[in-house]
Amino acid sequence: ARAGSRGKPMSEPKSLHDLPADFVFDPSKAARLMTRHGHGGWLGLTYHAHGTDWVELALPWRDELVGVAETGVLASGPIISLMDNATSMSVWTLCRRFVPHATLDLRVDYMRAAVPGRTVIGHGECYKLTRTISFIRGIAHDGDPDDPIAHVTGTFMATHGTYL
Repeated sequence: ARAGSRGKPMSEPKSLHDLPADFVFDPSKAARLMTRHGHGGWLGLTYHAHGTDWVELALPWRDELVGVAETGVLASGPIISLMDNATSMSVWTLCRRFVPHATLDLRVDYMRAAVPGRTVIGHGECYKLTRTISFIRGIAHDGDPDDPIAHVTGTFMATHGTYL
């Protein structure tokens, strides 16, 4: 915990909206907030890795996420959520702070089904920021980035404040 203005430790924020103004976005720490509760928490999303403009999250396989029980293949919804979260976090990683935003467009092109039993990795990259629009792309894979499950591309719009 960080020290507050009176030297007392500050408690960990309960959400990304509770961050201090001088907070520098760190996806490894933010993932703990984003994946502890809500939809990301129920899906079981976890932090995997990040760079200056990209974030990887992991979606572990489990029975509740299977679309067709006979095949054991993950449903598309959890993979879409994985990629929405990974690409969102890539935006905040690039601009180095949390900026509330809305998904304007998220195109998902499925290349193949995920292999039953495997964790899916979502790699999201923010390749361009404007004042209020961010441009993203990414892939979902289950072990080999050269054999993706899906490609995504899209845009987010800052709803309160700006990216730059």
